[in-house]
Amino acid sequence: MTPPHPVLLVLAKAPVAGAVKTRLTPPASPAQAAEIAACALLDTLDAVAATPAVTPVIALAGDLSRATRGGQIRQALSGWTVLDQHGATFADRLCNAHLDVAARFPGQPVLQIGMDTPHLHWTLLDAAARRLDGGTQALLGAALDGGWWALGLHDPVDAQALRTVPTSRPDTGARTRRALGEWGLLVDALPSMSDVDTMADAVTVAATVPGGRFAAAVFDLRDSWLVPVREQR
Repeated sequence: MTPPHPVLLVLAKAPVAGAVKTRLTPPASPAQAAEIAACALLDTLDAVAATPAVTPVIALAGDLSRATRGGQIRQALSGWTVLDQHGATFADRLCNAHLDVAARFPGQPVLQIGMDTPHLHWTLLDAAARRLDGGTQALLGAALDGGWWALGLHDPVDAQALRTVPTSRPDTGARTRRALGEWGLLVDALPSMSDVDTMADAVTVAATVPGGRFAAAVFDLRDSWLVPVREQR
């Protein structure tokens, strides 16, 4: 019998204008920020879909019927398991998503990412999933801002270790690693990566994947900033 595939879990928020990527505004408008978020999510879903021998799952917050590119996102999620996020805080929602996956897919390790790394390539996801499948207890990918971009757990129930870890702080990554260690897990590292919180982040990340939807959305917006400057010359 073929063993079950690792779960590749995406935590995402429906890209509704005014509800996502608010740190991009200004210079982006809420609608432009939602477009950038939608493109980041679609590029991320493409990377997951290209990863072999994984079970794709998304834990989604918000209403895709109100979202920018909601129809495209629904189409990209065809064949995926779609779970609703639930919990009072982001840490609660993260832990609950892992517990929901553990209940739905017992015995399968989980690699969890977000929608802030549209430059993520499927080969990195594949290598990480294989490590978890081979028995690695925990994986953590540090983000350059002090957070983290990926969490892998051989047993997703162990996500409970993170329920009290504060998020969106410069030391969130370090606190996460410490909490997993105190839970009794050996934590291995994934490569560090930039994620997208600010417009400077977005421009930097877009430059690394110029052919994607995300880069097109960011560069279209950047070009609109440059028009008044050119006209003044």
